[in-house]
Amino acid sequence: MFSKFKPQMSCTGSTITDEQDQYLKVVNYEDTVRQLDSYYGIVKRQLLRHQSPTIGLFPKLSEKHANRAHIRDSIYCAAAIWSLYQAYRRIDDDRGRAYELGQSAVKCMRGILISWIRQAHKVESFKNNQSPQNSLHIVFDLETGDTVYEDDEYAHLQIDVPSLYLLYLVQMITSGLQIIYTMDEVTFVQNLVYYVERAYRTPDYGMWERGSKYHNGTPELHASSIGMAKAALEAINGCNLFGDKGASWSVIYVDIDAHNRNRSILETLLPRESSSKNTDASLIPCISYPCFATHDDCLYSTTKNKAVQWLKAGYGFKRFLWDGYGTVLEENNRKYYEKGEIKNFDKIECEWPIFFIYMIIDGVFKGNSQQTDAYQKLLHQRIMRDRYGDLVVPQYYYVSHDSVEAEKQDPGSQIRIPSSDCGPGTVFLWGQALYVISQLLVDGLLHINELDPIRRYLPSYNRPRKTGRYSAFQGTASDLVVQVVLIAESMRLQAMMATYGIQTQTPHEVEPVQIWPPSELVKVYEYLGVNKKLGLQGRPPRPIGALGTSKVYRVCGLTVLCYPLTLEVSDFYLSHDMSLLIDDIKSELQFVGKYWRLYGRPTVCLLVREEHMRDANFKEMIDLFAMLKGGRCQGLKVRIGRLQNLLSSSCVEHLDFMHMFPAEDFHQKINMFSQLEHKSVGYQSLTDIRQAVRFSEERVEYKEFSDKPIWEVIEAYRSCDTMLGQSQLLGILLNRDGACFTFDDESVRDRIIKLNKQAGVIRHWSVVRYCSSLLENLVDSISPFITSLLVNGKQLTVGVIGYEEILIDVPLTPREVHQILYTKLQPYDVYQAVLQQEIIVYLGKLITTHKHLFSGILKIRIGCVWHIALDAFWA
Repeated sequence: MFSKFKPQMSCTGSTITDEQDQYLKVVNYEDTVRQLDSYYGIVKRQLLRHQSPTIGLFPKLSEKHANRAHIRDSIYCAAAIWSLYQAYRRIDDDRGRAYELGQSAVKCMRGILISWIRQAHKVESFKNNQSPQNSLHIVFDLETGDTVYEDDEYAHLQIDVPSLYLLYLVQMITSGLQIIYTMDEVTFVQNLVYYVERAYRTPDYGMWERGSKYHNGTPELHASSIGMAKAALEAINGCNLFGDKGASWSVIYVDIDAHNRNRSILETLLPRESSSKNTDASLIPCISYPCFATHDDCLYSTTKNKAVQWLKAGYGFKRFLWDGYGTVLEENNRKYYEKGEIKNFDKIECEWPIFFIYMIIDGVFKGNSQQTDAYQKLLHQRIMRDRYGDLVVPQYYYVSHDSVEAEKQDPGSQIRIPSSDCGPGTVFLWGQALYVISQLLVDGLLHINELDPIRRYLPSYNRPRKTGRYSAFQGTASDLVVQVVLIAESMRLQAMMATYGIQTQTPHEVEPVQIWPPSELVKVYEYLGVNKKLGLQGRPPRPIGALGTSKVYRVCGLTVLCYPLTLEVSDFYLSHDMSLLIDDIKSELQFVGKYWRLYGRPTVCLLVREEHMRDANFKEMIDLFAMLKGGRCQGLKVRIGRLQNLLSSSCVEHLDFMHMFPAEDFHQKINMFSQLEHKSVGYQSLTDIRQAVRFSEERVEYKEFSDKPIWEVIEAYRSCDTMLGQSQLLGILLNRDGACFTFDDESVRDRIIKLNKQAGVIRHWSVVRYCSSLLENLVDSISPFITSLLVNGKQLTVGVIGYEEILIDVPLTPREVHQILYTKLQPYDVYQAVLQQEIIVYLGKLITTHKHLFSGILKIRIGCVWHIALDAFWA
């Protein structure tokens, strides 16, 4: 169906001009109305006819399993109906059809929301443990909205589905539809954001519900799922779910650091789909409509061309190579394939015309009429007609049993048969919905800005700038300036820094602005999304990253700036290493400058503590500040200044949701960073400061006390005058009597913590590592470092040489990493439980900046790396 009137579509402009709009309304007005009415009839017969009258959802196929509603298919059906609603809004007399279509889309989106709200307990569980058993269901009963399959009966964990829902939710709300009604629904959507934020390290079953290419029930990281999560997070950040008339507390917040981790892992994976799939057709809707997950032209072209090269065929696109779904050789009586079975499907994979439609839409958005026309021609060679004479898109085409061998010998030589599921009267609703959208675009009845009101198709720096109180992804200037505020812990430290020409401020001098540790900001965000009625606890206690701490916050009448996690005195000992700390500060400034995507400049608070100036390498920190004072840091533009002077150009985030909670409870819970007070200024230069010296002492082993009575161990501890000996004796008491065992009015755990701090001050690394291991400390954000290694095609093993090695080939949660380190390593070597954490962190950082160093390496054995480093040290 093509109209005589086809206005030129441009993807370079971000708005429709008044002249264009008037032209579209006046020229061939009757013809436009006639075409819209024709599409209205198609939508009524092919889509709305199958919409559930109770919950508003749609089945996957109109006849087979018509009592099962599939969420992904329902979202696309709602999108097609909404697209026609958008097209009807152009004409003055729509005879009520625009309203009907809009409300039908709203009913579907609300039906999905209500079905998922009934599983709110799963969302809460998934935030803490991203396992398939805790995932939201994506198939429901079409009439009642009840679950159809048990948790382990179906591959429900598909991150792309809730991501797609969030994306279209924002698109429809932006167009003027009211979908969210109450604050209960707002808090649930906020928790859906938490659900998808960790897509970057959540193996799922992907768009095809099969996980690994080998279809053995193993989930894996999928670039398409991560890309859709990234797009959803970008779209919904700062969105008011009540629309333009919404209140300040109906705004959705996104963790910018979680978004950035998804971006980083996506760009690392592309153009691959996963570890088992070299490419996949699901990447097309990821990098193009509807998600537009990347605007890197090179990455987009490489990914798209690879999919076209390997998957495009005469009847459609293969989903992925060696895909057995729908083929005559697949045995449907088994849930999973046997080992090596996928080889049987080589060259006879089913071909899906729906991806011709995606390529048509992609051509329209890219202004590539040649691509659009080519795929239009291919598509109309493969579509059929139903009983009403309407065009119908088959789900897929397959090779008949008699033609399998001939097709394998000469791919593309055999005539394929449309899927038996799409016989007369049966409609594949996902494909039909996309077909309606594509033809509305091609016929000039729908503009790309109406299909994509939030301008996802444009790079963030070309989108219309949002106005309001809340941050949004707006792109960044090519010459971004990172603002730096230097905060001295005390006045005497400030005076000493001034001697070297470094101007700092104390916490008192920046008042009324408060300086907070990042852990306190985590406490504030724990209030976001709380809903006792639904059993939702708000944001999980995840650390705030470098990008999140570079914003200025307004919360409960306070103005707050947080220093980065790098400068936090954490339980893990890496923060005590001055040289490493300086490198981390430089890396963090570079990171913020490279990946900042919000309106306003980032403001980084560098906190200088008195314990820093006692370090033998503190002169290096002075040199760093002197370099920053010069306005550059390894090519990055920086500006050091007084905080009060930098606020006007900073990125400011208003946490308005806090007004819903008692202010008294909030102020009692928050512990802001306090200035140290001294009677006199004291130090004038580094020479006046007593430097911490690297401590060494004779190593004495106390292993024989493991079998001696408790009183002998305690007496040995009391008489021991070495820190290393004390740590070993405390370790014996800890293993035998537990952390709460008390002698001399102090528990074993408290003694270990105190000893750990004392050893950290004097840089007694052996004792620090031993105590950290006894306390079972875990380095901050170790999971992203593991994920970085995995998505670069590496496998990890951890373990003590001579004992069991644990293979890590899928992303792990911090809890899982902790369990491996302290149950598989620590019992055999106390030190290696923490030393192998150090190595993982260093390798994770190194592979992101120097990937070529890992060329040819398939598996990294962390235990062996440690022994090689040890041999090199003693050599």
